Amino acid sequence: MKKKLVGMYVKLMNPVRNEKGAQSLEWLGLAALLILVLGIISTALSGQSDSIGKILKSIIDKISGMVG
Repeated sequence: MKKKLVGMYVKLMNPVRNEKGAQSLEWLGLAALLILVLGIISTALSGQSDSIGKILKSIIDKISGMVG
């Protein structure tokens, strides 16, 4: 009787422990979020020449102003 109960427990709990599908969905969500953020940034910066350099310079200047 004990063997049958243990066997039934193993059969019932095995699908619950399988988290491969959930982990794949998490990675897919992260990839979709990254693509969304990159799309927003590229849309915001399109048509502006030398804008990334100016943005980075202003960020570095603000950080150095706060620290120093």
